[in-house]
Amino acid sequence: MKRNIRNIIKEMTVEEKVGMCSGLDFWYLKGVERLGIPSIMVTDGPHGLRKQAEGADHLGLSNSVPATCFPSAVGLASSWNRKLVEQVGVALGKESQAENVGVILGPGANIKRSPLCGRNFEYFSEDPYLSSEMATSHIIGVQSQGVGTSLKHFAANNQEHRRMSTNAIVDERTLREIYLASFENTVKKAEPWTVMCSYNKVNGSFMSENKLLLTDILRDEWGFEGFVVSDWGAVNERGDGLEAGLELEMPASYGLGDNKILEGIKTGKLSVEKLDRAVERLLRIIFLAVDNHIENAIYDKEEHHQLAKQVASEGMVLLKNEDNILPLAKGNNVAIIGELAQKPRYQGGGSSHINPTKLDNIYEELEKTTTSKSNLIYLQGYHLDRDDVDEQLVVEAKDKAIQSDAAVLFIGLPDRYESEGYDRNHLDIPENQRYLIEEIAKVQPNVIVVLSNGAPIEMPWLTKVKAVLEGYLGGQALGGAIADLLYGNVSPSGKIAETFPVKLSDNPSYLNFPGEGDEVEYKEGIFVGYRYYDTKEIEPLFPFGYGLSYSTFEYRNLTLSKKEIEDTDSITVKVTVKNTGDMAAKEIVQLYVKDVYSSVSRPEKELREFDKVDLKPDEEKEVIFTLDKRAFAYYNVDLKDWHVETGEFEILVGKSSKGFQLKETIYVTSTVTIAQRVHKNTLIGDLLADPTLAPIATKLLKKANKHNPLLNAMGDSEESSAMMEAMMKYMPLRALANFSSGNFTEEMLTDMITQLNEVQEKTIFNN
Repeated sequence: MKRNIRNIIKEMTVEEKVGMCSGLDFWYLKGVERLGIPSIMVTDGPHGLRKQAEGADHLGLSNSVPATCFPSAVGLASSWNRKLVEQVGVALGKESQAENVGVILGPGANIKRSPLCGRNFEYFSEDPYLSSEMATSHIIGVQSQGVGTSLKHFAANNQEHRRMSTNAIVDERTLREIYLASFENTVKKAEPWTVMCSYNKVNGSFMSENKLLLTDILRDEWGFEGFVVSDWGAVNERGDGLEAGLELEMPASYGLGDNKILEGIKTGKLSVEKLDRAVERLLRIIFLAVDNHIENAIYDKEEHHQLAKQVASEGMVLLKNEDNILPLAKGNNVAIIGELAQKPRYQGGGSSHINPTKLDNIYEELEKTTTSKSNLIYLQGYHLDRDDVDEQLVVEAKDKAIQSDAAVLFIGLPDRYESEGYDRNHLDIPENQRYLIEEIAKVQPNVIVVLSNGAPIEMPWLTKVKAVLEGYLGGQALGGAIADLLYGNVSPSGKIAETFPVKLSDNPSYLNFPGEGDEVEYKEGIFVGYRYYDTKEIEPLFPFGYGLSYSTFEYRNLTLSKKEIEDTDSITVKVTVKNTGDMAAKEIVQLYVKDVYSSVSRPEKELREFDKVDLKPDEEKEVIFTLDKRAFAYYNVDLKDWHVETGEFEILVGKSSKGFQLKETIYVTSTVTIAQRVHKNTLIGDLLADPTLAPIATKLLKKANKHNPLLNAMGDSEESSAMMEAMMKYMPLRALANFSSGNFTEEMLTDMITQLNEVQEKTIFNN
């Protein structure tokens, strides 16, 4: 239906316009009945629809309508499967249509700076490229169904500790390369209907009133055309927020925010034009939701449950499989130990808590998969609601484990260990579970651990077990997925989207998380996750991108379309992958780029592309990637842009951030020459290292040295020349005059600087 939104705005009173800028209540936007502006509903829903019943709590602890609970973002990302994540988005869109929901509040694209963040299960990755690709697929899927999304939490929201008051201090390059990069391509490629600003401050300014991020970057630079909504309760000063680019305050402020905007209009601090632009953005999305609404929409609950099962199986990661103990033989006698097998932890706590349409019982799903129910026996092993050891439960579990061919232990973090609202203090599992693993391993050599957790844990017991399956928070169909994986109906194909450290103190943010008082400094800079571990040469427990399969794969024929390019060019990278095992399986092919030599600090390598390939036994496929400028670039804070330094880059292709199979080299020539303006404190070594300045600088320096008794006294021997070269490298130009005993004058120095700057007149000066 065509509408002239600007004409509608002209008919609105100032009070009606202002009223549009805050919610009607907790979940609904305001409408204006006399002008035909409806009220639409928004709900939580990164991995499932959480539509609250009237009068219910907003934390999602109860009373939400039944909906499919898909694996949370940590599991979605571990699938590395764009198409599958898009299918999840489509399913969420269909369920939203059935519940008359206009916008889903998600997905979350925040970076996993520390494994302690209590909300990490809702975020995709420590890597901004992988995170943005997953978020993009999610959004495209949802919005294909005529339902909006709200990309969150923008920006640098990487902890729950003091989340509504903390000030994240992040340097510009780190912000651009890591924390904004996770959002940038998502905004540009997926065009989310809305973006949600976070609670925290960034570099001193609350995100709800951060004009640099909300307007200058998000809108003017990235081209975002939707509206910005506050996280619930994130508004500090409503008038400042509107001025900065925050269109909608949620939930309803019941006049408080409206009055502040009205006061700003009356005093002239806020313009009516700014208000009108905000209302126009709101109305565009409101009418988009209304026009795309499908009356009497329904969805197939069982079909969505099966999709949830597929996603769970692809997102679970086989971390260890010693002696190929997995898959289990279906006729083996197996002790199933751990209360989580009967009371699964399938999702995280807080505002994304879903009321599932159905929920697999893991033990029952295992019974369905094995040859006979009599092959399995269940032992509780521990109490899920407390940490202390129950010796009787452990003794019972050991007695049955001895009599079995293998023991599968279901281990994980209870809800009280990780949730929205607070961070973890350590990476330990509960003491009663740790004790259980070690005791069972004493009597049963074939121990398999299945994990249910939203973030990495320490594993001091790893050498005592033969297999570990990281199940993450697998959603409502996790039971069937686990059974398929343990018994080999499906080969594991997930790979972790975050680094598992050996111990917490290995993490790069360890000394600066969660900060002091209301201030947290991101002192590790761009070295987040594997960027730090690889560059620092710290061996992790499991590296980023790691995961095992029941099959094997061969990589060969890595080719580049060009071996030399300019940074404005793109190249095509091809590699052949073959399934050399005897089971159909999927392999995640990862491409990283390494700058062989850089004048600025850069990570050892960075993920730039990936693809998930489905292969039958003996089948091979050619995987094709395209790399452009951003694959080789870093963010240059002087240029205020992405920059590629001329030189060699390695293209690394393999199975993880540490498992490279193939390597090729490409030479990239920069089309932008960066030149520092020459001044009296410019170092001589920097001049001689500059390809543009070096020829003229050499001539001028020889002339200057004739006037310098100190330099001439050094002599012409090889040793003297080496000493002179080392000394002059870090000598500023002014020293030529300082050490000349008056023979090299200030006027001569000024003339030298002028000549050098004239050489640079066609290059970019950074002042």
